[in-house]
Amino acid sequence: MNSVIKGASYVLAHTPQMVFYNGTTQTTEKVVNPESEYLKAIDSHLRSYEEAVSYWPNQVYIGNAHPDELAEVAFPYYDKAKEGAERYGKYGEIMPEEEFLILAQTVDVFEVVKLDKEFVAAHKDAFAADPIITEDIVAKVEEGIDAEEIARLVNEEHAEGLYHAGKLVGCIKRAHDIDVNLSAHVMHENIMSKATSVLALLYGVRNAGIDKADVEYVIDCAEEACGDMNQRGGGNFAKAAAEIAGLVNATGSDTRGFCAGPSHALIEAASLVKAGTYKCVAVTAGGCTAKLGMNGKDHIKKDMPILEDCLGGFCVIIAENDGENPEINLDIVGRHTVGTGSAPQNVIGSLVADPLEKNGMKLTDIDKFSPEMQNPDITKPAGAGDVPLANYKMIGALAVKRGELDRKELANFTKDHGLTGWAPTQGHIPSGVPYIGFAREDILAGKIKNAMIIGKGSLFLGRMTNLFDGCSFVIQANTGAEDNSGVSEEEVKGLIAKAMKDFAASLLAE
Repeated sequence: MNSVIKGASYVLAHTPQMVFYNGTTQTTEKVVNPESEYLKAIDSHLRSYEEAVSYWPNQVYIGNAHPDELAEVAFPYYDKAKEGAERYGKYGEIMPEEEFLILAQTVDVFEVVKLDKEFVAAHKDAFAADPIITEDIVAKVEEGIDAEEIARLVNEEHAEGLYHAGKLVGCIKRAHDIDVNLSAHVMHENIMSKATSVLALLYGVRNAGIDKADVEYVIDCAEEACGDMNQRGGGNFAKAAAEIAGLVNATGSDTRGFCAGPSHALIEAASLVKAGTYKCVAVTAGGCTAKLGMNGKDHIKKDMPILEDCLGGFCVIIAENDGENPEINLDIVGRHTVGTGSAPQNVIGSLVADPLEKNGMKLTDIDKFSPEMQNPDITKPAGAGDVPLANYKMIGALAVKRGELDRKELANFTKDHGLTGWAPTQGHIPSGVPYIGFAREDILAGKIKNAMIIGKGSLFLGRMTNLFDGCSFVIQANTGAEDNSGVSEEEVKGLIAKAMKDFAASLLAE
């Protein structure tokens, strides 16, 4: 039996100060051109928490609006606030920066995160009031230290500063004096990724309607790496986040594949459950501080707010077939192989057309495709265009070439089988997975019968290979929890009883 999607969660942490202090575009600019006009302009182009919450794509991400609703909103989105926008959605929440910093402190188990005691006193109660934050996590909040000591750690001990409203309110200390893998900068990246993953795990378990103890395995598929000089990137974010989230019966491991990581991880999770190795697996990922404000220069040039001001996170719960929830069909898995090459037609062919053809299906048999769901509000000003739309045009063109779609229907194909992008550009976060929560609901409601999730990855960024990467899978309506154990005990008893009755009748007849 195919594994099913039991639930999904999507969370955001609004971190505008980290845009300036931790986003790679900004930290690089400070080194190359410290007096640049761009750096001077950033502060006036950062959004308030309220503005980030009322932003249409953010509300879609946490489940307070459907992608179909976003498609009806006039583009661009940044200058249009969603009425009735709320912090909490059916999939997760948008956590404000001050509470997220406290969460980051609670996920730290090596005492490298230090917060100003006045800052903690001012925001601890709000953090504790978050319905998803459990008492055991609140109990991990430390009272904090003096502001003077924090300033000393930043100025003299190479600690990474933590800021709120333009003020230094904490720091992350280095975890080793000379190991660059345990520097304050790397520790900051990893702790923020872990914190968003913990938040996503908490919501994932809640949304799936399961107990924390039900999760037996966790797979983290973010883009960060933790380790030391002897095993750079050894992991294990998955188990580290599971510990804080209270998943006491879980073990886990990390799956890395750049932006394609989530799709690889979900195929792995579905396979583990189908094989019976584990009954319930959580696939999770936290955010990436390096990508905050990645396209900030282009946004400011066009007098826009810097839209990449949130860390993203998600969780998908995969479980045994319950006869109800949508399945991941492991017979339809697309693969970008070593021999595929990087030509766009070959990539789409291997990820989309080939697996469908092998299963006697056409491209038009898939109701919705979810490739790279980047928000065009972010990418278009930077010259990258509408990424999801470009993918849909390629899929549609391939369908025309294969004789599965009339050329006149090409425009309608992108609308009927596509989605408007809404995900933050956090690398792995937009790569297919943002639609899984909606796909599950749309399938259960009978709105669609299936969807294809497509992940792509730029392996060449690691300077180990020039290869591209990607994989895909299909989510479909539940086909029924077939009994693969053969004939049931009751059926066996019935068959024996009937055979004995027939035998007795034949004796009497003689």
